[in-house]
Amino acid sequence: MAYLYLLPAFLVYAAFLLYPLVRAVQISFYDWDGLTLASWVGFQNYADVLADEGLRAAFGHALVLIGFFAVLPTVVGLVLASILNRARVRGLPFFRTVVFLPQVIAMVVVAVAWRRIFAPDGGLNSLLDAVGLGSLGRAWLGDYGTALPAIGFVGTWFETGLVTILLLAGMGRINPELYEAARLDGAGPVREFLAVTLPSVRGEISVALTLTVIAALRTFDLVYVTTRGGPGNTTSVPSYEVYNRAFQLGQVGSAAAIGVCLTVLIFAISFVITRIGDRGDS
Repeated sequence: MAYLYLLPAFLVYAAFLLYPLVRAVQISFYDWDGLTLASWVGFQNYADVLADEGLRAAFGHALVLIGFFAVLPTVVGLVLASILNRARVRGLPFFRTVVFLPQVIAMVVVAVAWRRIFAPDGGLNSLLDAVGLGSLGRAWLGDYGTALPAIGFVGTWFETGLVTILLLAGMGRINPELYEAARLDGAGPVREFLAVTLPSVRGEISVALTLTVIAALRTFDLVYVTTRGGPGNTTSVPSYEVYNRAFQLGQVGSAAAIGVCLTVLIFAISFVITRIGDRGDS
């Protein structure tokens, strides 16, 4: 009976996730423009993913974005959550709402707003002019050296609130007696954090890293709205290459192969994070 209850949800899951995934794997073995008859090429599309320097660079950019979307928000979130949990700030529910607010805004809206901020006549350069640092101003999204970090900074801003709220929830369930015992042993704030707080929120850290890594690797709308992979291909990422090859270049088979490779990469990294988190909890 339990399986019968699960069957409707599984059918929806299979129809909207498993079938498209299997279909994408099938298409990846063909040279197809989406309109005419496809021709079998075997693993050639996957070989092209490995051999194409531009595609390798796109995957490299996605890995760089993991640092901005996952690592930095986790570090900043740990610090913010620890301070808020320890200080017992008044108005904490309001602060949680403000920090979490970016998560309820569509990424397209976020991208449009930050594109304006990073524009040559935008808010960031105006601020630098106002504080006497106008010489540092530039077209942040049009500069080869700053375009990818600028996109990464938006990701850090966007994901930090989610991580902070997750960690605050985890810290809220820590037994206060553990902190009292640590203080009796002479532990200071840093020692309390390392000995009590950090081990107690390993599960939340694992969840936060999994969610933010997935967000980093599948980033599309932010790149599409702000830079469209430019300047050159310095901000191109795999998800954008899937769109570009399928809908702009008519290389649907190649796009499917990139998508499959990206899916495998996301699964592998998420699996490693989950395994490490489970081992830490045990």
